[in-house]
Amino acid sequence: MGLQKKPPFSGQFSVNNFDTFFIIKHISGNDENFSNVSPFLVEKAITGSVGTVTSTKLMRSAISVQPHVTLNTSKGVITCGRLLNLSNEEITKELGGQEVKDVRAINIRRDGELMPTKHFILTFNTSRLPEYIKAGYVRCSVRPYIPNPLRCFKCQRFGHSKTNCRGTLTCARCAVAGHESTGCTAVEK
Repeated sequence: MGLQKKPPFSGQFSVNNFDTFFIIKHISGNDENFSNVSPFLVEKAITGSVGTVTSTKLMRSAISVQPHVTLNTSKGVITCGRLLNLSNEEITKELGGQEVKDVRAINIRRDGELMPTKHFILTFNTSRLPEYIKAGYVRCSVRPYIPNPLRCFKCQRFGHSKTNCRGTLTCARCAVAGHESTGCTAVEK
């Protein structure tokens, strides 16, 4: 026999599905001494929490380790008309066994009114997106979710929002710095 091809990733996970990315924070003002703690106990605690570790190092100061909020998740889009009449909470509950932690329906606005579509954004508890999920007896393929670019309405640049902007106020109508677009009478560029 030759090399066997791996089966497609189906969204079914084993028990050893650990988070991959972690945030390490320094805890200041803590005078605890770590020299009295058993190294075997520490190793068991680390392995039980995060799985196999490639390297560990004893630090002088205390630190706190927690899973990263966004890097351990992935978002995908499914298209399924049979889920239209169900609430997001019900879909989340039923798909929880397939590592789905959040569901959001995509709505469009027609004539000033929100209309539901058959597309749903799923947030998975894994950094790897499954190829498909099973919604009851329906198999739905999962496509990567690509969000719209983030635009700043203060400086009119992309990649940040108005609340985090350090740029100058720029008109969205004429692209001249120094005034807002609400009172601008210049020709649109």
